Formats: sequence, C-alpha cells, structure tokens
Amino acid sequence: MNNKKPSLFVKDGVNYLGPFAAISALFFLWGIAHGMLDTLDKNFQMMLHLQKWESSFIQFSLYGAYFGMAIPAGMFIKKYGYKKGIIFGLSLFAAGALIAAGTATFQSFILFLICLLIIGAGLATLETAANPYTTKLGPPDTAERRINFAQSFNGLSWVIGPLIALYIYGNQNHEEGKKMMSIILPFAIIGLVVLAIAFIFMRIKLPEITEADENAAHGITQISESGVVASVDEPEYISPKPLWKNKHFTMGFAAQACYVAAQTGVFSYLINFITDHGMHPRFDVEYAPYFLSLGFSLFMIGRFSGSALMKNFKPSKMLAFYSLIVCILLPIVSLELGWPSLIALFSVFFFMSIMFPTIFALAIKSLGHNTKEASSYLVMAVAGGAVFPPIMGAVADKYGMATGFLVPIPLFLFILYYALKGHKVLA
Repeated sequence: MNNKKPSLFVKDGVNYLGPFAAISALFFLWGIAHGMLDTLDKNFQMMLHLQKWESSFIQFSLYGAYFGMAIPAGMFIKKYGYKKGIIFGLSLFAAGALIAAGTATFQSFILFLICLLIIGAGLATLETAANPYTTKLGPPDTAERRINFAQSFNGLSWVIGPLIALYIYGNQNHEEGKKMMSIILPFAIIGLVVLAIAFIFMRIKLPEITEADENAAHGITQISESGVVASVDEPEYISPKPLWKNKHFTMGFAAQACYVAAQTGVFSYLINFITDHGMHPRFDVEYAPYFLSLGFSLFMIGRFSGSALMKNFKPSKMLAFYSLIVCILLPIVSLELGWPSLIALFSVFFFMSIMFPTIFALAIKSLGHNTKEASSYLVMAVAGGAVFPPIMGAVADKYGMATGFLVPIPLFLFILYYALKGHKVLA
C-alpha cells in the first residue's frame, strides 16, 4: 500500500516548482500595487494640495480599469491562451509604472491617473489569468492547496506595499513644483521588476489549461455527468438557467461590487482618519504607512483564521456574522472616541478579510459551464472600488473624516442580506 502523500508540484515526473514560483510572483505583485497605492491618497493630498474626494481618483482610475478590462482580458486569454494573457498583463503593468516614473517631472495628477488606468488594466488581466495556472502546476489532488498557497503571497504583499511607500513619504518635504519627483524611483523599480518577470514567463514552459482545470480554479469540483440533478441542495446541482437569470449570481455580483467599494473606502481613508484625529503625538503622516501595514496584517490574519473556521462553520453564516460586526464597528469609528474608535477601525480590517472570496464562492455556485463567464463579471465587479471613494471623500470633506466612515454601512448591510438570503440557489 502506498501511503505517500501527493506532492504539491511534481506531476508525472515533472517538477513545476519553478513555474509555480513565477505564478506566485504575480499574486505578490498585484498585492504590492494595491497596498502601495492605498497609501498614496494622503500623500497626494499634501503634495498637490488636493481635497479628499480629488485624491480618491487614484482608486477610481485603478479600479475603474477592472470594469473596462475584465471582459477584453477574458477574450484575449480565450483566443491566445493563458500564458500570453499573463505576459500581456505584465506588459501593461510595467508600461504603466514606467510611464508614471517617466512623466513625474511634469507634476501632473491627470497623467498619473492615466498611468494608473494602464496599471489597473494589467492587474485585471493578471487576476483573470493567474488562478487556473495554479491548478495545473502539480497533481489535481493538491490543486486547492496550491491556490491557497499562491494567494497567501497576495496577503503578504498587501502588508509590504505600504512600507514601500515610506520612500515616497520620506520625500514629502521637496520644494514646491518638484514633490512628485519622489515617485520616480519606486515606480521605475516596480516597472523594471515586472518586465523581468514578463521575460521569465516568455522563457519558461507552462502546461496547457483544460476546461476541467478552469472549473477547479473557480471552485467546481463536482459536475453532474447526467445533468439531471433536480435538487438545489445537492452538491452536483447545475442550474439550467442563463447566467443572469440566476438570482444568487446577480445578487452576488452586486454584493461583490458593494464589498470592493466599501473595502477601498476603508483602506484609502485609514491614514486620513489617523492623521486628522491626533489621538497620539506620533500619529503623524510620517508614520502612516506603518498603520496601514498593521491593518493589512490584521486583514491577512483574518483571512487565514477565517479559512480555518470554515471547516466547522458555514461560509454564508460566517459572512453574515462578520458583516454584522462591521456594521456595529463603523459607528464606533465615527464617534471619535480616541483609542476605542481606532481599535474599531482596525477590527474592521480583520472582519472584512473573508468577504471577497466568500462572496465569490457563493456567487458561482451551481453555474456549471457559465462559471468562467461569471468569474469574469465578478472580476469586473471590482470596479465598485472606483465609484465609492469619491463619494466617501466628498462626505469627509464636508462633515469630517469620522463621519465619512458611516457611508459604507449600507453596503455592508446589503452584504449581510446576501449572506442571510440572497446567496441561496433557486431552482
């Protein structure tokens, strides 16, 4: 009897550790981009004398690109394959970063936003392409472990991203008209690193991706061969409806857009909350990246612990409980109670952690051959992060940053409804 555990990376005598490391770099890269850019709002407010709603266009450009690029990226990948899709996404990412570095001397916020659109288009392409590769780079029995392992690099990079932004904060005292010079080096380095990774992908050989691999990447582990399972309670049930006729998917699309919108607002304005409310002499913008990095650390811990808890609790019930807790915490943040408000805000990071993957999994349940298309739309829903921060920023400009943290509550209430009722698959 062979009791040897299946390897993570060795399949049919071939070791895919090298390609997997390259794929994991993709997860790390887009986490770095998001973590660093969420730090820049307050910095650009200072550098270019912007109001909060104006600086929020950093998120509008980055996340708006997801809306415009998700479907084209899926079409490109369908025609040319996942490997070329990854190279294309990396090329867009690198081009946006290098153009940002090259045009910084113009001191133009508009040019910077255009660069973020290009970067966002690259990130959307990468997110559409990366997961299926992790399922192929080793035995099918360990595909889920590889996906989780690769995603852990994303959580780690969200912690590191704000610390990279410390370089930019360290140059906030440049003379007027030259303050954007501080973005040149970090963006140039990121662009060159991404180009190097694109070159690696051009040189390495990667296996072809089958439809079964794509299904595994999106959570389908069992598909009824007969296609006649009638009960929605059966794990093999596949909905015969057209994609947008499935209420649990349409509601999931809306819930995902609400979540990313709320998450982006919370992430973007943490620094403003800390620096606008001097609860401690050291709460200065100079130390702001440390606070954001701490928040992302709690976010990462919440994701790991939440995944472990789902072994014993239904994901939908955990989503409902976590969203309810967030709805209770945000009013505490808005009351400006000093340390209790700050602790409540960091707790929001923790309880938001499981929401994106849980909503994603619930939304694509029982969709069968529509799963890939549904996944592309759920990536498009990330564009919710483009619309909401300007609204939250406008409220904060008029009524104060603490009051601004009341604005995401309706979004989390909708997620609570989805977790309690909207996620259920209907025949």
